[in-house]
Amino acid sequence: MSTQLGEDLMERTVVRCAEGHVFSTASFPMQTTDRLGPGRLLRCPRCARLRSAVPVEYAKR
Repeated sequence: MSTQLGEDLMERTVVRCAEGHVFSTASFPMQTTDRLGPGRLLRCPRCARLRSAVPVEYAKR
């Protein structure tokens, strides 16, 4: 059994915090409430604070 099996099952999401830091997270809870928008409160590993974070869209090169 591969050690990467657990990592493959966990989908990671790339997000940007309100300060502009980009990082990936294993848990980005998506909610269906329209008034909240796409942002979620997450602890940013760069600034170590709870910040609003939104998913980063991949740009085509």
